[in-house]
Amino acid sequence: MAATDFKDYYAALGLNKSASSEQIKKTYRKLARKYHPDMNPGDRKAEERFKEVNEAYEVLSDPEKRKKYDQFGQYWKQAGTAGSGWPGGTGGTTVDFNGFDFGQYASFDDFINSLLGRSGYAGNTGGGGRQTYYRTNTGGGRPSGFGGFDNFSGFDGRSSTASLNLEANISLTFGEAFRGTQRRVASGEVSIPPGVKSGSKIRVKGRGQVDPYTQKRGDLYLNVDIKPHSFFQFEGDNLVCDVPITPDEAVLGTSIEVPTPDGAVSVNIPAGIRSGQSLRLRGKGWPKPKSGGRTDLLARIMIAAPKNISSVERECYEKIRDNRTFDPRSHLKSVSI
Repeated sequence: MAATDFKDYYAALGLNKSASSEQIKKTYRKLARKYHPDMNPGDRKAEERFKEVNEAYEVLSDPEKRKKYDQFGQYWKQAGTAGSGWPGGTGGTTVDFNGFDFGQYASFDDFINSLLGRSGYAGNTGGGGRQTYYRTNTGGGRPSGFGGFDNFSGFDGRSSTASLNLEANISLTFGEAFRGTQRRVASGEVSIPPGVKSGSKIRVKGRGQVDPYTQKRGDLYLNVDIKPHSFFQFEGDNLVCDVPITPDEAVLGTSIEVPTPDGAVSVNIPAGIRSGQSLRLRGKGWPKPKSGGRTDLLARIMIAAPKNISSVERECYEKIRDNRTFDPRSHLKSVSI
């Protein structure tokens, strides 16, 4: 490999050699999304940059490849396991190293010592002529015979399926999440099923990045966030809402209209209900995406005392006060510490 062919994979990602695996992964995802062909239709420069980023990540995300790359630099692909001999002879198929003369080294150790500036390199002292370095196809398509190298086929630029996946955040209204909706993302329209909740992750198959070599696509994962609703809230899988009633309705009982996600329903309020007590409306809650059906809606009753009352109302309340037999605080008389 000529020196001019060397690719600085760290520079391709804008990182240095001390970057952690997590930094490499995070930076790769950011750049891959930025230069993804779907985000830059018809842009050849972005496409080439996308390929460059994928190639860099393929090497730096693999601990073994990264170790060889850090140690041997532009010759990392040729660096295998030394110790099984520096091949010579005239048989076999000659390996093309783009003009690099390995014949000047008596052994693979000499090559590495020279490469890393170590002492002890003597070079080819003559007498034997230039050696021919070769590899032999052993039947499985994997070359061998080069100093014990057993994986000398080189980098093919292909990314793993996982590295082609993309993630995106989407924010939905309560109604959109309840009924389901369509959303446009970089790769086109996607369907949001009914009943998603904040924290849900929706997998959209085949809508991730495209591998420029295999044309395979990863998946798109949508992280869901639901905007708060002014009336309904979540309590576990169920919905809950606060429904105010007047003191006389709480004492005498009544029938009221309670809103639900798909319309108001009539609910009977029993006489003597306590403030904070909940009435369960079965099947009126949130959709169940997996099993179907609906969860429950809990209508939490809140007794609301009026602030502005008419003179007639005041007279009635005063009459109730003067004739009241119920003491809600009678049990407090025995409280002590």
